[in-house]
Amino acid sequence: MPRDFYEVLGVPRTATDVGIKKAYRQLAMQYHPDRNAGDKTAEDRFKEVNEAYAVLSDADKRAQYDRFGTVGPTGAGPGDVGFGSLFEDIFDNFFGGGGPRRSRGMRGEDLQYELKLTLEEAASGLETKLQIPRLELCESCRGTGLEPGTRPSQCDMCGGRGEVRLAHGFLTVARTCPKCQGQGQLNRTPCKTCRGEGRQRVERLLQVKIPAGIDDGMQLRLSGEGSSGVHGAPPGDLYVLVRLLEHEAFTRKGDDLYAELPVTFPQLCLGTEVDVPVLGGTATLTIPAGSQPHQILRLRGKGMPRLRERGRGDVCYRLILEVPQKLNAKQRDALRAFDAASSGSRGPLMEGFLERMKKLLG
Repeated sequence: MPRDFYEVLGVPRTATDVGIKKAYRQLAMQYHPDRNAGDKTAEDRFKEVNEAYAVLSDADKRAQYDRFGTVGPTGAGPGDVGFGSLFEDIFDNFFGGGGPRRSRGMRGEDLQYELKLTLEEAASGLETKLQIPRLELCESCRGTGLEPGTRPSQCDMCGGRGEVRLAHGFLTVARTCPKCQGQGQLNRTPCKTCRGEGRQRVERLLQVKIPAGIDDGMQLRLSGEGSSGVHGAPPGDLYVLVRLLEHEAFTRKGDDLYAELPVTFPQLCLGTEVDVPVLGGTATLTIPAGSQPHQILRLRGKGMPRLRERGRGDVCYRLILEVPQKLNAKQRDALRAFDAASSGSRGPLMEGFLERMKKLLG
């Protein structure tokens, strides 16, 4: 009785497509005929792994297999070919081209690099160099996977056609060769530098331009700067993920910057002008007379540049009333005099509070 496909790949039935693909790649590399020349057990295992992946990587076939334990409406066992796939292959042969099926190259992997910036760097923009580890075409074999000076040999299973033909009664169906994976050739002399993969790990120094106004969590896409593709396929992309470091004074919200500004009671009452920090220096902020604690005052156009737009955001200062913990005699006398002079006067906040209490208490 054929083994369970999930057991073949060593994954649970709840495995995701990514998990199934990862398990398949590891097993296919482990049991590949090029690495196990003359090993019949490894060859059978390689076929079994490919058969399991062909079903579990296809959403419809996997759903049918999960439900019935077989693939194909005829009730064929796992690995047998049902009428559905028979007719697909017949139509492919008659209308999709009767030539050998060569497996296509695999696009290179996308890469991500996390770049940490200060708020000042994000505000001004910059050009920087990044050291990126990635897979590139092997310099020794130029991506062929063959030891220099050698040539691939013809696949002895498909005779170099890249496909094998299976007879089912009066029908003959063409399938991608499981031994050479449709290449029609076998690499029996793998490159010693890359071990036959055709790619090797290198580090490249890339120049990257960071635009002014970029925010935390944004990504820059560098097309074609990921890992190299396999068998002539295009390379992947590089994504630079921006992370902003915490700032001593400011918190960023969109294009605006926020800071807390300690003030005294006389400053709130009488109004004043104070020097406040902005990116790259200081500026003068006017505090109007009668300002309230936690009120927010803005300096227009002193915040972050707007990405891909003109202008800048604002810098917003929240007024924080700082109450002295110790008073001298002169300060206490002045406050007592102020309190006496204020007896009976109420501001709008106190009036509103008393009005709400009166309604609540009836």
